[in-house]
Amino acid sequence: MYFWFIFCIAAAVAVVPLHFVSVEHLTLRERFGMKRGRGIGEILGYVSGWGFFISWIGIWFSPQPRFVTPLLHQSLVAVPVVMLPIPLLHILVSAPFLTLGAWFGINGVKEVTLRVAETHRTERIISTGTYSIIRHPQYLGALLAHFGMSFLLSAWFSLISTPLLMILVYMISKKEEKELVREFGCEYEAYQKNVPMLTPRLC
Repeated sequence: MYFWFIFCIAAAVAVVPLHFVSVEHLTLRERFGMKRGRGIGEILGYVSGWGFFISWIGIWFSPQPRFVTPLLHQSLVAVPVVMLPIPLLHILVSAPFLTLGAWFGINGVKEVTLRVAETHRTERIISTGTYSIIRHPQYLGALLAHFGMSFLLSAWFSLISTPLLMILVYMISKKEEKELVREFGCEYEAYQKNVPMLTPRLC
């Protein structure tokens, strides 16, 4: 009955090893040569990045039990895009998460360029804009958007899958940083000391 939800979760988990290999730029270069190694890394980056992104969206929209909060649960609003009547409270709760998630995600992509975001190939350390607030703004944005969309759509399985997705994002972030230290050495280590990983400082 919940085949699509299970499939999307499994797909999100399955592409993580591909992502790990895609960011091993030095290893790929040593094994396959500069040009071929770069090409393999970029292909794996596209596949793992878009695979993870599409699977994540599938988690939100796949058939699953819907929940309602007891407060104002009778106040429904028709939202044409998702074709579901949504409790007004769910819209109010999800709006700040979706807004912040979009801000972190979009600005993160703009600052590193879409190509770098898609292929996971960092040419230089970015430490301005959102990258001066947090080291992985796109991943934080995705987690905020996940909570917002899960609540907006009253998607129960999606909501309770949040800890798993947080673990996957943390693993991906740690792997990326390990490879960035290999590539950029002290420059990236200094950046790590000054900017938090996934939780922005409040002051």
